[in-house]
Amino acid sequence: MPESHPAAKLLSAAAVREHCEEIFAYVKGGKSPHFIWHAENLPATAAYVAEVIRERYPDLQVPYHSRWRHFEAGGVDRWGGTVASHGLAGNAIERVKARIDLVIASVLLDAGAGADWKYVDTATGQTLTRSEGLGVASLALFASGAFSDHPPQPLRSDAAALARIQPRHIAAAFQVSTENPLVGLEGRAALLARLGSIAAATPAVFGSPARLGNMFDYMKAHAPDNKIDAAFILATLLHALGPMWPGRMMLDGVSLGDCWPHPAAAGGRVAFHKLTQWLTYSLLEPLQDAGLIITNVDALTGLPEYRNGGLLLDMGAIVARDATFHTRTLTVDDPMVVEWRALTVCALDRLAILVRALLGVNATDFPLACVLEGGTWAAGRKIAAARRPGGAPPVNIASDGTVF
Repeated sequence: MPESHPAAKLLSAAAVREHCEEIFAYVKGGKSPHFIWHAENLPATAAYVAEVIRERYPDLQVPYHSRWRHFEAGGVDRWGGTVASHGLAGNAIERVKARIDLVIASVLLDAGAGADWKYVDTATGQTLTRSEGLGVASLALFASGAFSDHPPQPLRSDAAALARIQPRHIAAAFQVSTENPLVGLEGRAALLARLGSIAAATPAVFGSPARLGNMFDYMKAHAPDNKIDAAFILATLLHALGPMWPGRMMLDGVSLGDCWPHPAAAGGRVAFHKLTQWLTYSLLEPLQDAGLIITNVDALTGLPEYRNGGLLLDMGAIVARDATFHTRTLTVDDPMVVEWRALTVCALDRLAILVRALLGVNATDFPLACVLEGGTWAAGRKIAAARRPGGAPPVNIASDGTVF
């Protein structure tokens, strides 16, 4: 897509910040019928987050917020065990490609599972829920060879195999039943199948025959001196995977993905690209382990989802004017949801500054990705567990498995 295309202006992390800040100014100025911004409650929120970080990472050596943390649920190195059992320990290139194969597919399966779903990890006996359960289940599905079109090499995600994925495959691997329902099952399977079709149609990024892990070759070719900008990784994913988002806003024939209308944003649209940014964060470690140097990590934004956004609601930094916001079932395109997500992006930037000051660290050594992991996401989960049975978020959003 040429940079002159009108959609290009919305397909970047910079666009997310720019338009979210427009909405933030609108709310802060008292113009919103939906929310009130309470800046005076942000320091207490930062103190809560800093306390959670110290509890979880006393040495302050916090990894990036990424899907890899979920594979380690319960302190188990499942990926390391998978690599060892499949003989990839000594093959650096194949190992990084397999990591990319896994994490792209896994992130696309990571939308909210719902409060009633759980996964029993037969290898450890652990019962896991929500993101950890989804992560471990997706790793098991990947390791089974379900995404590979080469039976002797199960640790692959080939376009041809992904395109054949059906809801029943996800249901079986994720232990779904009438007693164990998974929100957005059909949407998850459709995303993987669409991913396969799109990868096959994008040989410049995924090679031919298409494999998700071939994206490493593309990144390596665009990394002069082995350096690659995090914003470039995101932009690559937004352009390559944009066609896979169903029923979304279009602009001159281009899907805008996680982008929604709001009157306070210039052009009437605000982009979030939450799932694609989550994927970008999750690709940083594999690319770094393969020898690439990631620059400009803080170009990426905080993730506007129900743990980060829920933290801000529960701590009173964001207050809904209409209390039914917390009791109604909302849709992703509801103006209140769009506005809440925009406020979350902007609040996380401001919160990161306060958290770093409390911890005595700087942005270079402790980027936003570490604040999220340490961090706001865990703090959002912790306060939700303290306030509501089962740790439910303070907002109920009907999900099709592609955003929340």
